[in-house]
Amino acid sequence: MQKVTILCVGKLKERFYAEAAAEYAKRLVRYCRLEILELPEERLPESPSPAQIDAALEREAAAVRAKLPAGAMIITLCIEGRLRSSEELARQMAAWSSQGAGHLVFLIGGSFGLAPSLKAQAAERLSMSPMTFPHHLARVMLLEQIYRAYQINAGGKYHK
Repeated sequence: MQKVTILCVGKLKERFYAEAAAEYAKRLVRYCRLEILELPEERLPESPSPAQIDAALEREAAAVRAKLPAGAMIITLCIEGRLRSSEELARQMAAWSSQGAGHLVFLIGGSFGLAPSLKAQAAERLSMSPMTFPHHLARVMLLEQIYRAYQINAGGKYHK
């Protein structure tokens, strides 16, 4: 069974996001070994300078790297990533599995995204949409899409 880790910068604070994430995590138990790791977001002043943002992103990247399992396939979520339909994501996840990727790690950045150095380290950059979403909502959307991909690949009725 494939292992999937969702590594997030920032914690879910709103109950409705946490409940939605928990629901998809419960559904995914049949398809993968899911782990959700939360790392603290760096604190920044109200109106941070670009240099302050870059420094915070690099500190977050160092914390993320410390949690990355050796040999895992890294997928970053970022707006400039590749747009995929649900069917394309399902095919890609099946291809990764058949190529021996036993552990997928999806990275979700905090309010300011992910450091460019982390994006460069990824095997795949994935975009949920050209629109901007709160990173908390992105986590729920990602969990739903991973569940949908497993359902598609299993021939389930969830995906219509």
